[in-house]
Amino acid sequence: MHRTLRATAALWIIAAFAQPALAHETPAAPAAVTTAAKPKLATPPATGATVWTISSPGGKHGTVTAWTDKDGTRWLRESMILRGFETDVEEKAMLAPDGTIRSLAIRGTTPSGDATEDFAIENGMMRFKSPVDSGEAAHKAGTFYAPYGGLAGPSLLLAEALLKAPNRTLTLAPSGQATLTPLVEKTVSHNGQSKTLIAYTLDGVSFSPFPIWFEGDKPFGIASFLNFLPAGWEPVAAQLSEAQDAALAARAPALMEKLAPRVSGPVVFENVRLYDADTRAFRDGVTVVAEGGKITFVGSAAAVQVPAGAKRIDGAGKTLVPGLWDSHMHYGDDLTGPMLLGTGITSVRDPGNKPEESIARKKRIDAGQLLGPRITPVMLIDGPGQYSAQMAVVASDPASALAAVRKAKDMGFTGIKLYGSLDKALVPAMTAEAKRLGLRIQGHLPHHMMPLEAVRAGYSELTHINMAMMQFMPEDVVANTNNLKRFYGPGRYAGEIDLNSPEVAAYIAELKKNGTVVDPTLAIFEGGYMPDQGAMSASYTPYAGILPPVVERGVKGGAFAVTEEVSRDQMRKSFAKMQAFTVQLYKAGVPIVAGTDGYGIELIRDLELYVDGGLTPGEALATATIIPAQVFGFEKERGSIAVGKISDLVLIDGDVSKDVGALRHVETVMLGDRLMNGAELRKAASIAGTPK
Repeated sequence: MHRTLRATAALWIIAAFAQPALAHETPAAPAAVTTAAKPKLATPPATGATVWTISSPGGKHGTVTAWTDKDGTRWLRESMILRGFETDVEEKAMLAPDGTIRSLAIRGTTPSGDATEDFAIENGMMRFKSPVDSGEAAHKAGTFYAPYGGLAGPSLLLAEALLKAPNRTLTLAPSGQATLTPLVEKTVSHNGQSKTLIAYTLDGVSFSPFPIWFEGDKPFGIASFLNFLPAGWEPVAAQLSEAQDAALAARAPALMEKLAPRVSGPVVFENVRLYDADTRAFRDGVTVVAEGGKITFVGSAAAVQVPAGAKRIDGAGKTLVPGLWDSHMHYGDDLTGPMLLGTGITSVRDPGNKPEESIARKKRIDAGQLLGPRITPVMLIDGPGQYSAQMAVVASDPASALAAVRKAKDMGFTGIKLYGSLDKALVPAMTAEAKRLGLRIQGHLPHHMMPLEAVRAGYSELTHINMAMMQFMPEDVVANTNNLKRFYGPGRYAGEIDLNSPEVAAYIAELKKNGTVVDPTLAIFEGGYMPDQGAMSASYTPYAGILPPVVERGVKGGAFAVTEEVSRDQMRKSFAKMQAFTVQLYKAGVPIVAGTDGYGIELIRDLELYVDGGLTPGEALATATIIPAQVFGFEKERGSIAVGKISDLVLIDGDVSKDVGALRHVETVMLGDRLMNGAELRKAASIAGTPK
């Protein structure tokens, strides 16, 4: 999730704001369903405090309040509920004259559980202890401690310190470096007042630089998929978002020409092991020729006459695969593109984003103005309430529900995604209208709705394996598919399902009969159910040591918290059933489309889980190539390597027929008539090397 705040609760809130790809089911672990008594936290003063509102088009989600004591102690209280994910923390900091942190104490709870974290500098040594790690080292002046779970407070302090620092750059502890880079100036007005603000991009803490707005030398706020703005100034979010997006877009053409130059003549991939997606098989000794953005030849090396002046790429010992699909990618910002392409992903289905930004981004990519995968956009529609999805178009009655569906068609979306707070009584009319307009229907399950009810009401696709397994959950879980029980219910009960029962067989048969697609996002549930807190999920272990340091530290906190009702062993048993059920669906003929709901780098782990569950590498790879191309209506142009199709190709350094994990070793990417180096793409996304 996104991609969740797409970030984990371990990442600062501004880093989370910059990653809408983590905004849904990613491994931001929800707090316990049954929680212990919350610690007593600091109470903001009645006067003299600064208040920010955390909001989105879906409404207000929380507040952040900051104040300074007479002794100079900087305090912050943050309270937020986002689709059931609750944060309630206090942060107490003492600063050095240069604005770096001398001591920091964080208390409270986040979606990962207990937020307790401490940092202090004593006798020339810095010492820290967080929910996932601890350490000490000699302190160097000008070093800023980047906490594991401090959320907004330390982010504000970091921004202030960076603005004063030499070259607006600071070394981070435990590791890393952060920089502020000027982006754009904007004057905004509201209620008769005007403010001139300057946006800087904060670089070095995530995969992409992201904007933070200043008023003078103080942080003003953030405008993103979640907005973090001073109370009373929430309406200027759209103005700030438009200004920063335009400024970031101005950087895009230069990056595109640097990373993805067009090739004017033929490109020849010689003597490759080719993945034939149509047959789910691998063929050795194949040569592929592409020219003008299309595949012009596929055959044996002996049968091809290499065109004069062609660019020749030696494929010996390597595998050529069609460009991969991530069928669940909540697209982030402009630099999401290089990261996805560097993972071999040339097509994505975006199942929910800010509608205007989503369509504008797709148009820029299609026009060759922005480097990124081809986007199949879907509009997210939810009902009102505290659990409403933050980027959704809200439908509260029949008129607004049908208006939302028609808006999706008018704006150029290919489908709609329905969500958990929607009134299930609205679904039949919405799906009927969507089908009339030629839109696909997918989604979570509206609360109180069973999967077969949704399928019979017109769903084309079930989103997430936990939703697909709701057919066998107790009534109180199905009634709460818009809150944390959508995680903890399957985590508790899925392990008890008899996958060989007549009920399961009948369910699968009806899904197959209706042509229902399932988008399991299996790897994110592995990350939520399997690791102990503080351990890195298997999705990220191949990237250990090469992720941005703050991100790498953050992904260690992805596991769901153990509760009084649900143990880690129960979660692990349930995940094993989820994995087995996914493979069972595939083998029964139910279309499976692989997707991450994360950063995108998790995609290969999904395929590994399919293989570990009993699919062949060729079968697993089909879920990220030909099957999504067929499901989304692009099988004539994408999804397999065949003459006449678009030359979206990925050359892998390794034998994918024996190890599907070799797909992480992306050497060359071809997107139509643009040729790219995998290592350079990953470097542009702040990934410092080749995954293991």
